[in-house]
Amino acid sequence: MNDNPTLLSFPHVDIYTDGGCDPNPGVGGYGVVLLHPKKRLEATGGFLLTTNNRMEIFAAVAGLELLKQPCKVTLHSDSQYLVDAIMKGWALKWRKHDWWLNNKERAKNIDLWARLLPLCETHSVEFCWLKGHAGHRENERCDQLAMAALRQPNLQVDEGYENKQDDSAGRPRLTQAGQPCWKCSTPVIQQTPRKKPKGDYYYEFYLLCPGCKTAYQVEEAKRFVERSPSLL
Repeated sequence: MNDNPTLLSFPHVDIYTDGGCDPNPGVGGYGVVLLHPKKRLEATGGFLLTTNNRMEIFAAVAGLELLKQPCKVTLHSDSQYLVDAIMKGWALKWRKHDWWLNNKERAKNIDLWARLLPLCETHSVEFCWLKGHAGHRENERCDQLAMAALRQPNLQVDEGYENKQDDSAGRPRLTQAGQPCWKCSTPVIQQTPRKKPKGDYYYEFYLLCPGCKTAYQVEEAKRFVERSPSLL
């Protein structure tokens, strides 16, 4: 993700990662193999309750956090979810929109994406998908590390999973000028409707995004039309 030309002089590192749960969600583990020109490192760990996807992301975080200086990195994973989220720019888009996918749904695993993206900006990282359980030595080693880790005693608590917030209520409503637009994060402005009310109610004002032109009705600005009672 980082295209800084100064990184061209830094060493190239291959990182292999894998993660999994048994069952899913359930006890989980991750494994990392890092191949540096001068050394080989392995890292692993397990959690009491987590998910397959979280372990795949956590493995990438753990691998990149092993690096002590900026590097050119090829990160190999058998998780299409992880690879596509980075290489297709999904995770960057989620972060730009304050981790909202739409008006009612937030992205999953926000805490881990928030750790991974800065690491991808520190290093020049290319994520490459490889088929799991296909006989690749380093991928098989990562799988062995992950499965061994989840069977260990005294596993860690995955705070990001067990303490995740319930976002079922959707986004907080926009109520005043200056709040960020749900679509593009531009501060919204207050506007007065041009048309006169024709029904039983109207909105005294609404909020408009000057960037993407999305309009938001504000329930607090709703006004009911007072009509004289009909004469018999």
